[in-house]
Amino acid sequence: MRSSCVLLTALVALAAYYIYIPLPSSVSDPWKLMLLDATFRSAQQVSNLIHYLGLSHHLLALNFIIVSFGKKSAWSSAQVKVTDTDFDGVEVRVFEGPPKPEEPLKRSVVYIHGGGWALASAKIRYYDELCTAMAEELNAVIVSIEYRLVPTVYFPAQIHDVVRATKYFLQPEVLHKYSVDPGRIGISGDSAGGNLAAALGQQFNQDDNLKNKLRVQALIYPVLQALDFNTPSYQQNMNTPILPRYVMVKYWVDYFKGNYDFVQAMIVNNHTSLDVEEAAALRARLNWTSLLPASITKNYKPVVQTTGNARIVQEIPQLLDARSAPLIAEQEVLRHLPKTYILTCEHDVLRDDGIMYAKRLESAARSKVTTDQA
Repeated sequence: MRSSCVLLTALVALAAYYIYIPLPSSVSDPWKLMLLDATFRSAQQVSNLIHYLGLSHHLLALNFIIVSFGKKSAWSSAQVKVTDTDFDGVEVRVFEGPPKPEEPLKRSVVYIHGGGWALASAKIRYYDELCTAMAEELNAVIVSIEYRLVPTVYFPAQIHDVVRATKYFLQPEVLHKYSVDPGRIGISGDSAGGNLAAALGQQFNQDDNLKNKLRVQALIYPVLQALDFNTPSYQQNMNTPILPRYVMVKYWVDYFKGNYDFVQAMIVNNHTSLDVEEAAALRARLNWTSLLPASITKNYKPVVQTTGNARIVQEIPQLLDARSAPLIAEQEVLRHLPKTYILTCEHDVLRDDGIMYAKRLESAARSKVTTDQA
């Protein structure tokens, strides 16, 4: 009996040690977050073991675990009709809000899920419930895109999928089929989905062949740049669950099918050091000391290496591609974007990406007004 109590005590202590992570006092429900983080870390460790044993790629294994615990079949409620179909060969889940006689044409949102370009699905419970709520509360048609993931495909295949599906949806006959008002269509996404939504918004507003344009974009804690992994939010939240800096940098490397040997060098900004010519022209656009408010920058210093590893950008030039990093797009591109809503979270490595993008969009809008007046 005594030995059982000792063993139980030891197991409880080990579990507490595994679960507990120091968190800022302002985090609400800290134990809920710690339990979620511990669950995710456990799933990652299991998938890494599967990878090590040669049974499957670790991202495929991890996504199998995530989807298995959260997948939800399409079903229609009294208020929202849900259908799985495909748009030009890309799987989508369509949520149609309840018809209203006084509003025969509905607004619409194209939604792109997050997951580091490698995880999650439009068909898991979280996104299913989110899109159902949007369809019902907005009386809208929500198109949730099931784009292909790493390691089945790599950049820019994910962008091609969301572009292809959205272009198909914007055809007049398709909008008519779903009773959608062509003048009230927006795009949204969270995290890596916010990245794809931002890239899609930039691409569509440069496409003169598109008759129907996106009217609004809502970016939810979007991933927007890979030049600087030492912005204040990256420094402040480098070890914060569920997305510590190391994991985010690995997602970037996975997205480009890069070499994991580069991860540690990228964490200290060796890929965009002063001797890397490819990054020089872009660095001015990502000067966070001018793009972020003093309340954020006052306790942090930029990390700019004098010498670094030019081989990283030479082998992974996609790091400096505006399609993968919408924050570094030319100002002329930003001038023509639709109205934008950006949501960021305080304890998140991605916080400053969203704030800087908002600042650049504001600057581009002012520039456009000045140009139009002149």
